[in-house]
Amino acid sequence: MELLFLIITAGVCIYAGEVFSRAAQYRYRFLRRIELTHAGEDYDEEGEKAYEAARTLAQSSFRRDAHAAVLYAALTVVAIVTAFVDSRVVVSMLALVVIPAMFPLWWGRRAVAEARLTQERFERERRAEQTLNQGDLAPLAWADRLAPDDLPDFAGYEMGRVYQAGEGVMAGDFFDVFRISPTRVAAVIGDVAGRGIESSITAFQAKYLLRVFLGQFRDPAQALEELNSQMSSIERSEEFISVVIVVFDTEAQAMRYASAGHPAAWLWHEKEVQPLRATGPLLMLDSTSTYFSREIPLDSGDIVLMYTDGLAEVRYGDAQFGEDRIAQHLRRDPTVSPEVLCQTLLEGARDFADGTIADDVAILAVRRN
Repeated sequence: MELLFLIITAGVCIYAGEVFSRAAQYRYRFLRRIELTHAGEDYDEEGEKAYEAARTLAQSSFRRDAHAAVLYAALTVVAIVTAFVDSRVVVSMLALVVIPAMFPLWWGRRAVAEARLTQERFERERRAEQTLNQGDLAPLAWADRLAPDDLPDFAGYEMGRVYQAGEGVMAGDFFDVFRISPTRVAAVIGDVAGRGIESSITAFQAKYLLRVFLGQFRDPAQALEELNSQMSSIERSEEFISVVIVVFDTEAQAMRYASAGHPAAWLWHEKEVQPLRATGPLLMLDSTSTYFSREIPLDSGDIVLMYTDGLAEVRYGDAQFGEDRIAQHLRRDPTVSPEVLCQTLLEGARDFADGTIADDVAILAVRRN
């Protein structure tokens, strides 16, 4: 009878040890997966905290199951050795062990499944976090498309720009600077009404269509008319675009501009700040709208300042930053570099708002040296 009991005890311990051993193997592989994932990615502070929590839990589970596997292996050895020793005391002590050792027969079989479920849950949470991160980065990715980091090298001219996408939304503002011919460079800045992915796509389309039309037409007003005709054919009744185009000509030492309902750009010329106001209506209101352009000679030191309404409409209470304050920044120090001018304008708007700026802001400045 005692021998039979010892054999049953050894069998129970072998089964329990095997279950916990398999669970420990899964826990260990899961722990290594967490550590390898962390090594291959760059986490922020919150990500580091989440990693440490996941690693600590996985490590604790592995140690627990490994300890149980070793314990039951030892009990198996004790039961087998005791079978060959005539000792009623040892048998009585083992009777106290075999009862809790039988529990794995019921719930221990779920240890492996739980380890798998834990790993699957970690993978789901990791994929969800990556999806959220991609969602957070989407506006920045679109901003890179709508606002180039590198401006062309244009002999005799100096350029500066600032671009800030709005908070939590897809950008609708855009700017572009590109060479049309060896002696002509176009500077474009625009804004699509509304927010979200549709406005961002419209801005993307307008930006690259303008590249095509400014290559076809020497007059920027003609490019605006063609753009308006093409964009008006798109059935988006709630959208419209404001845009200003300035084409710089090194051979003629002049600039030609056209504006479709855009806020007044500012030109420092002949020791005065002059507005470059709209020369036609907003785009996408009427497919038959007409536009005209103006040509202005440029002297050494003249500077053009272009921006979107997100800058002028920065608010503090009921007051707006406004076009006059923008002109005052240029009037205060027209000799400052275009890059510094753009940065100080954005900082001035932030100071005025006493906080962050929620809307998209694009600023572009070009000076003839």
